[in-house]
Amino acid sequence: MTMEVIYFLLFWAAIGGAWYLGYKTRQKVSASSSSTSLPKDYLAGLNFLINEEPDKAVDALIKMLEIDSNTVETHLAVGNLFRRRGEFDRAIRIHQNLIARPNLNKNFRDKSLYELGQDYLSAGVLDRAERIFLQVLDIKTYSAKASKALLDIYQQEKEWENAIQMAYKLEFLKKQNMQPIIAHYFCELADVEFDKGNLHRGNNFLKQAFIADESCVRASILQSKALINTGDFTGSLKVLKRIKNQNLEYLSEAIDIIAKCYEAIGKPEEFLKYLSNVLKIHPNVTLAATLAKHMKRIRGNREAFDMITGFVKDNPSFKAFQLYIRLYLESASGKLQEDLEILQSLTNKLLLDKPDYQCNSCGFSAKTLNWLCPGCKQWSTMKPAVLDF
Repeated sequence: MTMEVIYFLLFWAAIGGAWYLGYKTRQKVSASSSSTSLPKDYLAGLNFLINEEPDKAVDALIKMLEIDSNTVETHLAVGNLFRRRGEFDRAIRIHQNLIARPNLNKNFRDKSLYELGQDYLSAGVLDRAERIFLQVLDIKTYSAKASKALLDIYQQEKEWENAIQMAYKLEFLKKQNMQPIIAHYFCELADVEFDKGNLHRGNNFLKQAFIADESCVRASILQSKALINTGDFTGSLKVLKRIKNQNLEYLSEAIDIIAKCYEAIGKPEEFLKYLSNVLKIHPNVTLAATLAKHMKRIRGNREAFDMITGFVKDNPSFKAFQLYIRLYLESASGKLQEDLEILQSLTNKLLLDKPDYQCNSCGFSAKTLNWLCPGCKQWSTMKPAVLDF
């Protein structure tokens, strides 16, 4: 017998004991009468579990409900256990059977309906889960939980307008600030419209994003790209410079666009000055690498190398050291070049499997930025990873 089955049997034994005590208490029998025995279907269910026949065990459990309506809590507990174990079909059968009982107490019916929605959601049957949670939405006890479940469904199905409406409802019910998340939903809608070439509709959605969250970096990046598409590099640059105050950690995501804008308006030296000032308050390897690349092109290799040398001394990290070696190699030769190539190979191997981004909530790591963390499903928690020595 597997440990999983043993744990399950212990769970049933505990339920059986509690049921038995409750059953005896309810019976008005004399001291001389014979003791009450456990229900036949309960014993049959245990026997099926011992023989690892869970489908027959579920059938036995359902038959118990017909004998005594006081076993509803038992059914709910076992149904939820099946769901946690990933046995969604069995959980669904139990909860459906509860709902089908004509005399079931309304509170139990409501709870069973909500749990059935959770069964379908866990099983990935989103259309059925959505229909059930829409019914549960009007039940005061489960309204907030149903709203959260529907929000998860709309995110998975990328139904962003429905997600926005549900986020507003959840904000009202739980008194929780949903505006930063709503801003992301408007950004998703804007992104779709920009891909279709609908600049006007896309910009309108971005306006709504900024109304929801004026510090939304993603909206600023999208707006800057839209302005570039119309040839407005000055306007794009103005928008991107807001990121410094919105969330400095994400400035590295926009730095190449900023460099492009400065180049387009013919002010490359101003870009070097701007980025040098940013690095003083936010030492970031991506920003340093960008500065070195443009400094080398504008002012020459020596100045770029001196800048990186100072940066590595003040902010030691594997990525900074890798950048230092790369620049040093460009002017090295002979034995020094060979040694540097060995060091470069070693640092490349060290960083090969290291993430570029990491969620500061669940630790999920990735090579590309996801505004919605694939691990914990939270927005704006993925940040550029810091790899110190």
